[in-house]
Amino acid sequence: MGKVIGIISIKGGVGKTTTTLNLGAVIAHEFGKKVLVADANYSAPNLGLHLGIVDPKTTMHHVLLKSADIKDAIYEHDDNLHVLPGSLINKRVSPHILKEKLKDIKDDYDIILLDSSPTLNDEILSTMIASDKLLVVTTPDYPTLSTTLRAVKLAKQKKTPIAGLIMNKVKKKKFELTLDDIEETADVPVLAVLPDDVKMLEALSETKHIAEHSPKREIAYEYRHLGSCLLGEDYKDPRFRKKMRSLFKRDFPKHEVNRLQARDNLKANWG
Repeated sequence: MGKVIGIISIKGGVGKTTTTLNLGAVIAHEFGKKVLVADANYSAPNLGLHLGIVDPKTTMHHVLLKSADIKDAIYEHDDNLHVLPGSLINKRVSPHILKEKLKDIKDDYDIILLDSSPTLNDEILSTMIASDKLLVVTTPDYPTLSTTLRAVKLAKQKKTPIAGLIMNKVKKKKFELTLDDIEETADVPVLAVLPDDVKMLEALSETKHIAEHSPKREIAYEYRHLGSCLLGEDYKDPRFRKKMRSLFKRDFPKHEVNRLQARDNLKANWG
């Protein structure tokens, strides 16, 4: 049975949807897994647009309102990557319905990634209830950190395990919060540090994922490492400096150490 991972934040603009798509694409295309990316942002859905799905006939909206079967709302981007797009839902739905609906398709996928709502209401609760693990997307600034703390607190209250944090849009400037700042405050390990890269916008304009558009960018490698971590698998980074670092087993950045620990834990928990 596939594993459901919710990608959450309680702030718009941190890159949650982009992270969901790019992580899903890497797991599907470079690790050969069957992946579904699903839009669980009911009030502002746009996951489908990232893959060129502009006006889908059947969506998450119809599934949750019980007017369509979930399998009829899934679109095949390619053999391994499928998409469950959303459309605006203007009626309140129970936060428990999503988990119920996903039961019908969990056997069809290795990984299901949920792009959650950034709003602290039943929408994000829906993702938390439906997920086996959560990833919290944050950016290295104080306003986002405050919302990250709220997301972490809510997840712990709902007893959905948090696999880790993703630091996105990192510019490596002195005014930014450091990885240690964020980890110590949130009490959750950072598993990936994604640089702020204009190539992400180029890829989006061409409805491509970053590892397809610019496979040798640092951010593409970070997605590969994060994907292997979540799968409980090892990823051999082909870059020379990474090989030398691995050979001498020193100078590992904190988030790389965190990934190794998380990978082993997930491998043990998920088999």
